[in-house]
Amino acid sequence: MSIIQQEKFSTLIDTYEEEMIALRRHFHANPELSYEEVETPKTIAAFHRALGHDVREHVGGNGVVATLKGHKPGKTVALRADFDALAITEETGLSFQSTINGRMHACGHDGHTATLLIVAKALNALQHELAGTIVFIHQHAEELAPGGAIAMIEDGCLEGVDVIFGTHLWAPLELGTIYTAPGPLMAAADAIYITIQGKGGHGSNPSDTKDSILIASQFIVNLQQIVSRRINPLHPAVISIGHIEALNPFNVIADQVYLKGTVRTFNAEERDLIEKEIESLLQATCAYMKASYTYEYVRGYPAVVNHPAETNHIMQTVEKMPELQGLVCEPQMGGEDFAYYLEHVPGNFFFTGAKNPEWSEVYPHHHPKFDIDERALAIAAKVLGHATLDYLK
Repeated sequence: MSIIQQEKFSTLIDTYEEEMIALRRHFHANPELSYEEVETPKTIAAFHRALGHDVREHVGGNGVVATLKGHKPGKTVALRADFDALAITEETGLSFQSTINGRMHACGHDGHTATLLIVAKALNALQHELAGTIVFIHQHAEELAPGGAIAMIEDGCLEGVDVIFGTHLWAPLELGTIYTAPGPLMAAADAIYITIQGKGGHGSNPSDTKDSILIASQFIVNLQQIVSRRINPLHPAVISIGHIEALNPFNVIADQVYLKGTVRTFNAEERDLIEKEIESLLQATCAYMKASYTYEYVRGYPAVVNHPAETNHIMQTVEKMPELQGLVCEPQMGGEDFAYYLEHVPGNFFFTGAKNPEWSEVYPHHHPKFDIDERALAIAAKVLGHATLDYLK
């Protein structure tokens, strides 16, 4: 019966593919930023209500949770998609480009949402054959810490859930490929905020100053020694400074410099170590130059750690789909608050390749020209749906 269900499900996805793409384009043209989502969750809730699903709105903030109960009792599978956009001005020139300046779906969340809605529609058509329950988690605010996942969990979105699956459309990976791994898949993502307070003065007379730019430069260069000399070389870790700001004329030595950066780790002990080592280095550098500082280390999402049995389940699902290739990938240094779901229930998060093979240039996620091959939506939908049907079997 499961094979027949999967064949029916795949046929339904093929039938609904144009609708899925149209939904993606609607969300793409009407992006809403993290914690500012209003119309998107309304559209999601209305779609599920039209299918007859039980719907909860405002879950943990702007989240939506819809539930489909099969005609027979069984396990409960949760499927999650995020729906927030980024503060980026789009430069793709697409016919369905963002209609709002300074907002863009530059990470694929529009595709995630469209995919999950059509998965829900296809599974709904098989409701009389289902043994179990499916929970569709539509999450707000993935892009901005503390993120929507933890608030939705606290509001009960995982109550009664036995397993959770999710995917990320991944533009750098080839269409037709599914990438995942047991254990760590994506890094813990933290932020650092630093102010170095020196003493300003004229650029012609540096001896009367405490050059905050020079101090910041020495700190940034030495910062890389934390990873290269304090962290096990077999354990991935990244410290990057992405913002340096000193508001002064060209011939004035800056009184103050403001730095922002990110730290990415997989190991909890090394995460703690880096937090302390950054301040130790900052303290020593400023002390030598007789400057002062402020330091804030803000913990973001924990690492995404897949469960082995559920990862094997996804890989076995893909093996049964000859048109796809399932590959075990190296951990990625990007962050994802899907991590919180995996801390509460078993599950797997996987990447769905979304690179158009005819593109001469592929723009990365969070780029103004970011785009995906829309054929990836149906692939993601089929993997999620087949994995669900297999699990409920």
